[in-house]
Amino acid sequence: RISLLPILLQAIRRTPWLLNGDAVAKRPDSDLLTVSLPDKRRVGLPFDRLKPLLATLGELFFRDPLAGSEPLRLPRADAARLQTLAQGPALQWHGGEQLREFASRLQQLPEQSISAPSGLLATLRPYQLEGLAWMQTLRELGVGGVLADDMGLGKTVQTLAHILSEKHAGRLTTPALIVMPTSLIANWQDEAARFAPELRVLALHGSKRRALFSQIGAHDLILSTYALLPRDLSLLSAQPYHLLILDEAQNIKNPRSKAALALAQIQANQRLCLSGTPLENHLGELWSLFNFLMPGWLGDSKSFQRDYRTPIEKQANTQRLAHLHGRIKPFLLRRTKEQVATELPAKTEITHWVELTTAQRDQYETLRLAMDQKVRAEIARQGLARSQIVILEALLRLRQCCCDLRLLDDHASDLDSRDSGKLTSLLEMLEELTAAGSRVLLFSQFTSMLALIESELQTRQIGYVKLTGSTQDRRTPVEQFQSGQVPVFLISLKAGGAGLNLTAADTVIHFDPWWNPAVEAQASDRAYRIGQDKPVFVYKLIARGSLEEKIQQLQQNKANLARGLLDNEGLGQLTLGEEELHALFAPLSKL
Repeated sequence: RISLLPILLQAIRRTPWLLNGDAVAKRPDSDLLTVSLPDKRRVGLPFDRLKPLLATLGELFFRDPLAGSEPLRLPRADAARLQTLAQGPALQWHGGEQLREFASRLQQLPEQSISAPSGLLATLRPYQLEGLAWMQTLRELGVGGVLADDMGLGKTVQTLAHILSEKHAGRLTTPALIVMPTSLIANWQDEAARFAPELRVLALHGSKRRALFSQIGAHDLILSTYALLPRDLSLLSAQPYHLLILDEAQNIKNPRSKAALALAQIQANQRLCLSGTPLENHLGELWSLFNFLMPGWLGDSKSFQRDYRTPIEKQANTQRLAHLHGRIKPFLLRRTKEQVATELPAKTEITHWVELTTAQRDQYETLRLAMDQKVRAEIARQGLARSQIVILEALLRLRQCCCDLRLLDDHASDLDSRDSGKLTSLLEMLEELTAAGSRVLLFSQFTSMLALIESELQTRQIGYVKLTGSTQDRRTPVEQFQSGQVPVFLISLKAGGAGLNLTAADTVIHFDPWWNPAVEAQASDRAYRIGQDKPVFVYKLIARGSLEEKIQQLQQNKANLARGLLDNEGLGQLTLGEEELHALFAPLSKL
């Protein structure tokens, strides 16, 4: 028996094309590679046995690996490739036991079985259990990963299950820190309270957060934001963390951003990224995520540019692409809605909470105080039954304030999309959804709001069509959307809430909630109807702490309110008592 590696190395030095995977693949299996043995004999080795080994070596060492006489070394980042060698000749390994064990565990990642932790108040679907097992195994191996599931597939609940599993296993001796866009703080608070109530959650958000930093060690889950992280770095980095998790991780796609640089200074046992769009424009964004997760895994920025970005993006080098894919595959888990459609209900409804901007909150409170006095005075004068017009006007003005301040004042030329928390959140959603190939129906009661959204889509060069009461030709925009010419359909609820068949859509967004749930559901069913072959996701954008949230709560508790409130033809069967009025005109609640 003779060691094959020195013989192959000699052959490779003599004929370097053996490291060209494409060239090797084209050789017939029956061809022989003639090599010299140490005793000077020459033998022919069949290519069918050598191809797996040569292909792997070629991928591992595509950049001048044979310079000098140093032995070949396998980087840990390429350990997953060891498993492909099993397809070739029987190999006898010398050393590298830990590396080969690491490779074996990576290969088995999709095959792990696991149960959801006790205390998780959710039934995880099979693909979500797979995600939990994946995160748990990465933690055992001491590496990070990117959970890149499509929007709406439950990245949050999978992550909470992972954190809860760590707590039950006694490993959560230091907190888990999750960094996210400001608009998602309330979502994480709600989801944690709903699905994992035993987790002690601390949100470091708002002007009074400084007083809370001393409490970090007493909590399981710490929430911070990309905007605040650089400011709070000295206090946050003083505490080690068991987990450091980035939600909407594409926020650090620029590795030189303040948030990305600050995150590199935080110590954690495991790092994870959550992002439905880990790669938006170029491979450098993916490098930035992995530079956060496992610095050095994809080399430094300059070598990554030389070895991957330039060959793949500019030269369409399939060998380099295959190499990069093999290196990151175990550490990036992505499932699309189409892949897991059999595990999903036909329609999934999601409440997407939105934070009002400071300007909106100030205007809301000013309006609320004025309208509260006006409504109470009218009711005292005429009684509730005869005060419907005043009540409707007051609620309408507050709803407009939640959407965009420009709906209240047509002359507010000094305002833009950044002054609307809801419009900002919507545009982030649309960019992510359209980048992922989703087709979106966007409903609003206010045609003036649709006009503002339309302007922002034009700025971002996102294709759309629009249908309102003033649309003369309804057929053309429907056909354009159904045929795939544009990804977004803007629809006023009154004009397009019925009578349309838009099965090309897989996502419905209600920008401003329609207070009669039956009308809202009818609008959603423009996409969810016979002929639809995709799961449909329905998002409701609700301004946190506002009238919109209070209506949601009242809808759950008051069937009459849910059926009759604010359908523009009148309050219908609604019977408002003193308690309901007090709730509707209550001050904005605070986080």
